[in-house]
Amino acid sequence: MGRPLRIEYPGALYHITSRGNERKKIYLDEEDKIKFLEILQDYHARYAILIHSYVLMDNHYHLILETPKGNLLKAMHGINGGYTAYFNRKYKRSGHLFQGRYKGIVVDKDNYLVELSRYVHLNPVRAEIAARPEQYRWSSYPGYIGKERELKWVEYSWILSQFGSSIKRAREKYKGYVEEGLKKRIETPLKNVYGQIILGEEGFIEKIKLTLKGKDLSREITERKRLMVKLNPEEIIKKVAEIFGAEEVAIKEKGRKDNIARKVALYFIHRYSGLSNTEIGKIFGGIHFSTISKASFRLKEEMAEDKGLARLVMELDSSFKA
Repeated sequence: MGRPLRIEYPGALYHITSRGNERKKIYLDEEDKIKFLEILQDYHARYAILIHSYVLMDNHYHLILETPKGNLLKAMHGINGGYTAYFNRKYKRSGHLFQGRYKGIVVDKDNYLVELSRYVHLNPVRAEIAARPEQYRWSSYPGYIGKERELKWVEYSWILSQFGSSIKRAREKYKGYVEEGLKKRIETPLKNVYGQIILGEEGFIEKIKLTLKGKDLSREITERKRLMVKLNPEEIIKKVAEIFGAEEVAIKEKGRKDNIARKVALYFIHRYSGLSNTEIGKIFGGIHFSTISKASFRLKEEMAEDKGLARLVMELDSSFKA
């Protein structure tokens, strides 16, 4: 099997994991973990990467990082290579420290960054080395909730901004969100990874698949469905308007209740346009990106209760795939 594909583009967000060779420890004392964090800080500055979350376990680490310049390969080569060189010098050893290449999953920021950060921050609790996530020092979580001072090179702002404009209130709400995972079992978001390298909603997956067209893909990708044709949002709105006898302008207008044509158009654009939730929100009067996925889910619930609506949506779906 070939090497796993690396997807690079400006603004890409990734969940990165790297394990010790033969699952051996990669950090033998606190000094090692401090050194690794210093390397992260260095490469944050050197390659302008944004580090949203991290956790250092004894034999592996998790990072959620963003690459505004589309330079994941260079950044990760420097991080793992730099730390391996330090570790080998300190412990008078040679050879590989990490088990093969790191695992990098490209992530749909709008829909999965917040959930993924909770998964990363709860690692020490799942591993039963801490009763609560804030008790674990080698994680970005204490900085998120104000238990420890914020590190200048950690990008706290995007995730916290999803919980409110007041930093104090946002920290409290984010802490409550993470602690939901202490009260009940929450499934890992990584169960939804597509083709071993993409975590996102359907529109995001299609968008990424289009960027892969023509590339030498590993077997995991080529065995998936062929790339679908990206549909124009205006064509979708026009078709929905015809079926439901609605005005195209009314479909785009924000604030009208029980606008079923609007819900259906939003659902299909989310599914087939390849646009981000932020881009879709602009089409529909500037609604918040988080509303898009929720609206699609609610339409599916309505379809389950209304067979006539379900039939219309299925007919539209067939026409879009034709």
